[in-house]
Amino acid sequence: MKPDEMRPPLTPDAWRLVGLDIDGTLMHWGGEISGTVVDAVERARMCRNHVILATGRNIVGMMPVAERLGIRRGFAVCSNGAVTVKLNPAHPGGYDIIEKVTFNPRAALELVRSELPDAYYAVEDLGVGFLVNRPFPDGELMGRQRVVEDFEELCHDEATRVVVRAPGVDVSHFDDLVHRIGLNDVTYAVGWSAWLDLTPPGVSKASALEALRRHLGVYPDHTVAVGDGNNDIDMLEWAGQSAAMGTAPEHVRRVADEVVGSVEEDGILTVLNRLIDPERLAVL
Repeated sequence: MKPDEMRPPLTPDAWRLVGLDIDGTLMHWGGEISGTVVDAVERARMCRNHVILATGRNIVGMMPVAERLGIRRGFAVCSNGAVTVKLNPAHPGGYDIIEKVTFNPRAALELVRSELPDAYYAVEDLGVGFLVNRPFPDGELMGRQRVVEDFEELCHDEATRVVVRAPGVDVSHFDDLVHRIGLNDVTYAVGWSAWLDLTPPGVSKASALEALRRHLGVYPDHTVAVGDGNNDIDMLEWAGQSAAMGTAPEHVRRVADEVVGSVEEDGILTVLNRLIDPERLAVL
């Protein structure tokens, strides 16, 4: 962080970059985003804030949320940073992929499968859904699921994201497992349940947002991030100002500058309302 006297002032002409997680942050666990939050996001965007959805969801899962929020132009970070899109209503699907980072998932898949042979495995099929070894329960993956006949098909091509779901496995055991088998060539995040997300080395929501920050010419201290999960930690540490939801685990709350109310209380409004300033109105 720069010393206070070196920080550029937040003038009415200076834009901010605001990275917002979706599930558990903007969206209630029942799948709803309140009208109050939708309105606050719209007003924040009008006040020279680049509001960027930064999510573990794939493009298929992100787009309906952008639509609900009225975000038809701008940028979004998907697949925990592996995919960045520019929203464009004139293009098929409403977006263009501007950045895609991949890795060969073979080593990671084989290592995890040797320890968890009965787990569910999914490899992202970009813009479509996932290739899976067997169907995931309804609602857990966004987009179409295509069941492969041979596990080898999951390892064959470069991938942006791999998901492992292991019912009945304790989350702490899952975390220990990942450390023990040494997944050094990928970035991983263990979810709320026994759910593991694998992305390319060095890739996170923070890495994608940093690339957008440079592209958009936003000062580092004019960045804001709000999240609630393990995959938000790097983003919260990266931002000039960060907030963790009240429902976030303790270790996530510790890295944030502040803790706001729970998602069910629309705690994100604490941050969004702070970003709304009529003197900063811009034409989007």
